[in-house]
Amino acid sequence: MKHSFFDRLYGGAPTGGAFDSFDDELPNATIPARKEPSERSRGTENRSLPLDDAPSGDEGQLPVDVHQTAGDIVIRAFVAGVRPDELNISISRDMVEIDGSRMEREQISGPDYFTRELFWGSFSRTILLPQEIDVEASSASAKDGLLTIILPKLDKAKQTKLRVKSG
Repeated sequence: MKHSFFDRLYGGAPTGGAFDSFDDELPNATIPARKEPSERSRGTENRSLPLDDAPSGDEGQLPVDVHQTAGDIVIRAFVAGVRPDELNISISRDMVEIDGSRMEREQISGPDYFTRELFWGSFSRTILLPQEIDVEASSASAKDGLLTIILPKLDKAKQTKLRVKSG
């Protein structure tokens, strides 16, 4: 009799070398072999990305922080090296889209790099907002490479009296 994983886990059955029945149904997965480091990269374990795994020209995703205050939703993102005219920010009542590009100022050939961690190229991010915002009163500023977008929340509880005109 084959005992289940839970029987073996909780001590209801002796452990053996047999697998659970659900393990028998899984297809055999192959794990790709690990690449051996090249001659050039041996001994440089503190490198975060090997040169052959450096980001390509694909679009990157802009990391952001989003928080709220009593009256605003605030979005912050590091955009160091990006001029304000290279940023596009589109906002609607429930979503913000940020896209732009960061271009290398000088061209350096691949073999001349020892470490390459900075992202160069196009980036974008779409943020779904937890609450509707006032699009007209929103603002964006960049200082010291930090983009800050302030989005005032819409106050749905706010009521005004409307006078009917005759006429």
